[in-house]
Amino acid sequence: MDDHLMGSDLGTGVARRRTPPRPVDVVRFVPGLAAWARDTVRLHPRRGVPSSTESSVGGPLLWPVDEAWPVCTQTHQDLGSGLPSSSRVPMVPVVQAFRADLPSGVVSFPEGTDVLQVLWCPFNHEFPASPWPVVFWHDSAAVRAVLPAPPTDPAAARGHVPAPCVVHPERVTEYPSWDLPEDLADEWQDDFRRLQEAIPLLPFSGFAEAPGIKIGGYPSWFTGQGWVDCQGCGRRMDHLLTVSSWECDGASWRIWLPLEDRDEDDGRAVPVDPTGLDVGSVGSVYIFECRACPERPVAHWYDSD
Repeated sequence: MDDHLMGSDLGTGVARRRTPPRPVDVVRFVPGLAAWARDTVRLHPRRGVPSSTESSVGGPLLWPVDEAWPVCTQTHQDLGSGLPSSSRVPMVPVVQAFRADLPSGVVSFPEGTDVLQVLWCPFNHEFPASPWPVVFWHDSAAVRAVLPAPPTDPAAARGHVPAPCVVHPERVTEYPSWDLPEDLADEWQDDFRRLQEAIPLLPFSGFAEAPGIKIGGYPSWFTGQGWVDCQGCGRRMDHLLTVSSWECDGASWRIWLPLEDRDEDDGRAVPVDPTGLDVGSVGSVYIFECRACPERPVAHWYDSD
């Protein structure tokens, strides 16, 4: 068994959601993948009533009262979900993650900050045709009073506004499928053949990268790589966050659904879409950052099945 659960490193020392071990030890079959392993943090959102001082998906943000709430002024595209009622669209909270709640060593917080906040405009844009995310880093100790979120634009697509969820951060080890260089995939093709023979009903991509909303690790691409180069320095940006419509689908739940969410017969005991998100055709928004540039610029990409 490949025990890819690395432990949550939370203050309690207990992982509140545990991904089962992979059915086989990937590195035993493909030893070269060991050098390509990366850790990600699966957030495992579940419906709840988070506060502004808690990590969450779709919950209230610890937003400073003396800082203007982000708005979107870009051109929007009507793909059947409608257009905003105003030229200044209040962005909606998507993810808030406190450093104290995350496993150590996966997320690189800028100096003097301890909370990652991601919001997005809940309307489709011209390119890519998806919600438009923005990223902020704050020092929670410096927030003396909290600015409540403004009302969501009533024309916003329901599937672009995540339901309030508490999160259960868990460190998981990933391996690249789309992102493995072709020359190495060719060199290791015999190893991959033996791996496929050991699990004939599952493609390698189905258990290489974790699905769902996650921080760090590898993007779980649907149709191909969508890496973005930094406009400032030209280097390829780093994957910061994936916001997916579903935590897992009708096939991948057998690998990725946490043990706590399975029934006695090892079936699904909870829905795989706790956030209510439906980005495009059950797609994902991938958010990237450039850690080489001091201002940590961000960009994003959208992909769907």
